[in-house]
Order: sequence, then C-alpha cells, then structure tokens
Amino acid sequence: MRRIVVLGAGYAGLMTAVVLAARTRRRADVRITLVNATGRFTERLRLHQTATGQQTARLRVPDLLEGTGVEFVRGRVTGIDAAARTVRVDGERVLPYDTLVYALGAVADPAGVPGVEDHAHTLDSARDAELLADRLGAGTVVVCGSGLTGVEAAAEIAERHPEADVVLLGRDEPGSSLGRKAKAHVAAALDRLGVRVLSGVEVVKVLPDSVELADGGDVRADVVLWTSGVRVSPLAAAAGLEVDGRGRIVTDAALRSVSHPEVYAVGDAAAVRQAFGVLHGTCQSGMPTGVHAAGSIVRELTGKRLEDFRFGYYHAPVSLGRHDAVVQFTRPDGEPRRSALTGRIAVWYKETVSGSPWPTYRRLRTFPGMGSVWPRGGRYTR
Repeated sequence: MRRIVVLGAGYAGLMTAVVLAARTRRRADVRITLVNATGRFTERLRLHQTATGQQTARLRVPDLLEGTGVEFVRGRVTGIDAAARTVRVDGERVLPYDTLVYALGAVADPAGVPGVEDHAHTLDSARDAELLADRLGAGTVVVCGSGLTGVEAAAEIAERHPEADVVLLGRDEPGSSLGRKAKAHVAAALDRLGVRVLSGVEVVKVLPDSVELADGGDVRADVVLWTSGVRVSPLAAAAGLEVDGRGRIVTDAALRSVSHPEVYAVGDAAAVRQAFGVLHGTCQSGMPTGVHAAGSIVRELTGKRLEDFRFGYYHAPVSLGRHDAVVQFTRPDGEPRRSALTGRIAVWYKETVSGSPWPTYRRLRTFPGMGSVWPRGGRYTR
C-alpha cells in the first residue's frame, strides 16, 4: 500500500488530492489522505467579500472530495518527523506516509510590528473575515498594506459601507505592480469610492484606536485590517527540510524537496524556481503546482521519468467592488504587458476566469485526463 498524505486543503492541496485520486482511481494499492484544520474550504479569492458581510458559497472539503475515495482528516498539523515519515495531528494522532505533499500555505505576517496580533484583523480564513464583517460600520477603517489584497479589501469595504471612512496606507502606491492604464484605473476607482490613500508610509505600531507611523505621525482607527505580507508555517524548517529565507520548502524541478525527495511542496509553502525567478504565492500559480505534483507522483508509481514544472503568469485580476475591476495581462515573469481590461468587462472576466475554483475541481474529479495539461489561461504546460 502506497500511503500518500496531503497537508492542507487550500487551492493547491485540494487540487493535488483531487487530481491524484482521479488518476489512481483504478489502483487498489494507493491510499490518499487529506489533512486540514477545518472542514470548510476557504475561498481566499472571495474573503474581501465575506469581510463585508456578503454571502458567499460555503464550500465544505468533505463535499468537494465526495466520490474521490480520499480520506479526509480534520485536525491541525502539529509536527512532522521526516526521518520516521510520520505526521502528527492535534498533538495525538500519528499518520505514517510514503509520500507527503506539503501544502500548508501562508498567513498574514505581522512583520514584528507591535500590536498587529492583538488589535488588527486579517483575511487568513473565512472566520477571520466574518469577525471583521461584524466590526464594520460608521467609523474609520484603516487597511494596512497597499498591495492588491489591500486594494481589493479597501474598495469592497468602501462600496459596501459608504458611511465608513476607509484609509488605505502602505509603502507603495496602490497598483504599483500594474501597467499605466490599470494603475490609473485603480486610483480613479479608489477616489470614486472615497478611499483615502496614504502612500510612502510605514506602520510601526498598532494600537486599539490608531496606527503609529514611522515618520512620527498616526492615523486614528476604529478598525484595522492587516494585509501587509505573508509568512509560512515553521513546521517544515522544524522537521529538517531545506527551506529558503522565508521558510518555504526548496524544491527541485519536479516539485520535490531537494533534501527529502519523498516530500512534495506546492502552493505558497513552496519555493519553486523558474527561469525568471521564484514563484510568488497566488492561486494562479498554486493550483498548477498541485496538478503537477499529482502527475509526478503518478509517474513515480508507474516507474516513469519525472518531468519539470514549467509555469508563466498570464494575468493579474483585481476587483474594485462588485461593479468594477481591472485585469492586467502580464508576461510570464509577472511584469505587466500593455494590455489591460477595466470596468464591466474586467468584472465579467474575473468572475468567469478566476472567480471560483469549484468548477475546475469538479471537472478534474469527473474527467481525470484533464489533470495532465493545465488550461492555457494558467500557462502551465507539461
């Protein structure tokens, strides 16, 4: 019996389990177990909607796995023994493995800023988003972090709660990674929604009623949302796997750990190098890593040579409330091209192409052959 354990049921981990189950359906010698801290699937792409009280689909991991034969274990991973090839869940249950897929993802990084963990909200889970939704209303909401997550959250909050004073602050201008057209549209949308933008600032402390800035100033806040940076679990480093400076598992071209080849790493928790550099964590790149890891494991089972993972970014969709968006098309390395969509057509594109992974999981679960080649929109080829 080949025991395959997948840790984490986010976009990448669930994709690995579903594709792997579909492609080993007729094998009685393969047992797949998926471990996740909760039974709810977190649609991270929609957490900014959940955070404003909107009703989004409540997807459950057991339902998404129905009919696949994958065993679901609900519990928090508390330790990995790489030498013994075991995983400890909730400090008590021990799961042995022959092949491990590490897909524990990433969470918001307080970056050593005092007060973040005590006084700021995050968008790490649906529960976190729901707690934020309960706090929103009239008052000042400060969104710390002017990256695309911060932009989406600030726009959604401002549109849903026009009575609120929404402040978006960070080191860079909103949309700084986008092309000229898309960046200008982001600025215009935030201005239309009444979002106050403070660029070139750094938060050094979060207090119950304000945030302190590095220049000595402060911004009053009734609610603080922290979207600046992410960090990964320390479990991989603690287990002795080779990790990079951010704690991500360093992989070879087939997505195996360079120090422990029986361990695959996918999604945000993996340091996957391509010709243009190391992938940055997104759903766009995470799901293809899951597909490729599943394919690699199947090739191992059948004695075939493993193939290299190749990926190129294609777009950067950014919602600006429910009625506006931008889609920046990119080069494979993520640098913006000249073309971009804005307004209603961008809203349609984002909802159609990247609004929810559930249709993709359903198709792969039903038609296992689809897992051999990722759709062209993800620029993943095998």
